[in-house]
Amino acid sequence: MKFILKRIFSPFLKKASSLYLRKPRNFSYNGISVMVMPSVFPPFMTHSTKILVDFITPIELSGKTFLELGCGCGIVSISAAKKGAIVTATDINETALAALEKNGRINDVKLDILYSDLFQNLHERYYDFIIINPPYYPRNPKSIAENAWFCGEDFNYFENLFLQLPQFTTLDNQIYMILSEDCALEKIEAIALKNGMVFNSILEKKVVGEKNYIFKIARL
Repeated sequence: MKFILKRIFSPFLKKASSLYLRKPRNFSYNGISVMVMPSVFPPFMTHSTKILVDFITPIELSGKTFLELGCGCGIVSISAAKKGAIVTATDINETALAALEKNGRINDVKLDILYSDLFQNLHERYYDFIIINPPYYPRNPKSIAENAWFCGEDFNYFENLFLQLPQFTTLDNQIYMILSEDCALEKIEAIALKNGMVFNSILEKKVVGEKNYIFKIARL
């Protein structure tokens, strides 16, 4: 029932974020400030971005290769770079990527910023860490901005993600995805399992009545 209510509410949440982001907005967290442009996923509307920043803070990242797949405003990537990681930040929103170039310079970090639809432009690359904050509402996106919220009526985003992800999964690297209790967790896990990938919940955090989970993803 809760997932159904969230699915009904999600278009209104997306609409509210669009109205708020009619102009660029500053977002600050954990000592890092970024400018969030119109059409870019707004980290102040949900809890997932802050949870991911908190999650990577205690991890030793110096000299490690780090991929944020679908970086949005890029504050997670900037946080990792400040810890000494060799960071690649990707997105399909060119506005987000252009803003991240400026945000990276302002925060005095070096980032490899790349346009890529999932792993499409990441051939033959290796990453010690892969971080994913996916869209998960089951509705077809109608704009570049909506791609940050909606994964397709048939969960197309996850079908494509887990088809490609095994090629970038090794015994040594660590892959983490954040999801809410309000999404179709069982459906998403079933898509992963179909492609030989499994979820292991390693963190659960409840904020304002909503549980968020960080899953470690690995091969069967």
